[in-house]
Amino acid sequence: MEHNLIPTTVVGSYPQPEWLIDKESLQNRFPPRIKDHQLWRISKHLLGEAQDDATLLAIRDMERAGISIITDGEIRRESYSTAFATSLNGVDADNPGTARHRSGKPDIVPRVIGPIKRTHPVQLEALKFLRKNTTRNIKVTLPGPYSLSQQAQNEHYKDDKSLALAYANALNEEIRDLFKFGADIVQLDDPYMQGFPDKAKLFAIDAINTALDGIDGTTAVHLCFGYAALIDNKPSGYSFLPELEHSIAKQISIEAAQPNIDLSILKQLPSKTIILGVIDLNDMTIETPEVVAERIRKALKYVEPNRLIAAPDCGMKYLPRNVAYKKLESLAQGADIVRQEIT
Repeated sequence: MEHNLIPTTVVGSYPQPEWLIDKESLQNRFPPRIKDHQLWRISKHLLGEAQDDATLLAIRDMERAGISIITDGEIRRESYSTAFATSLNGVDADNPGTARHRSGKPDIVPRVIGPIKRTHPVQLEALKFLRKNTTRNIKVTLPGPYSLSQQAQNEHYKDDKSLALAYANALNEEIRDLFKFGADIVQLDDPYMQGFPDKAKLFAIDAINTALDGIDGTTAVHLCFGYAALIDNKPSGYSFLPELEHSIAKQISIEAAQPNIDLSILKQLPSKTIILGVIDLNDMTIETPEVVAERIRKALKYVEPNRLIAAPDCGMKYLPRNVAYKKLESLAQGADIVRQEIT
């Protein structure tokens, strides 16, 4: 289901089944920054098969709901960043350290004890599984270099910028492989730019541009205020967003529905396609297609239709599965209302 005008997508994650992962434990803590095998309900020797099955369920849900650009739901991940962050040489995830969470509280994170090196593809097998099981356009998500640098205890590099650039070089290698083997879009999730904007203004764009240097495929950067299930009080505007106009990413993904931000800020991203959050993940009420359509119309005051993609605010992993599916149906139907009005 391809739509050239106002396509729909997901930010990345889709709810994992309760039979696969302990969702109650997952929701009563910060998102994991290191591997936590105790979260999985399936024994290690059966876990891969179970994750494949759950991934197929996520793919089919997104297809049935009518979503144009899908992911694998990040079903195999404890969090958006863990798989990549713990796969690199130079990182000691077995003897973790601490860093400040965006809430200001200490968080358990990997320790960087040597040069960051990517020795093997991390998400390539997951990409191949997704590509084999859908004809839709597909997106693969990776943690952004700035957020990775803030989610680690740095015991090797001289400063956070050097660490972020090292992560960016590893990401660049990963992204090249993902496009080579069939990704349509690769997205960097970098929410800590909003969490720690003053430091981000010093080097986050340099890190993103290093990660995307020489990449020919369609690239995106996602920025948000944090998972709705974990963060209640959200600001009504971004502390870091216009800066992304200077990134070489082609698409910028933002949360807009729950915080009800002033969308006039989108005028400061004139060269970017906007992936607009029009589904509130803090509200278990299912938006009607007309509510979704009205949220899209508000953005069209500032963004041309050919530069707009409709999406949920953020990853959907903390939602009940039935709620997530119905919200995606409304997303697809709401976008279709506006598409028909325009054409």
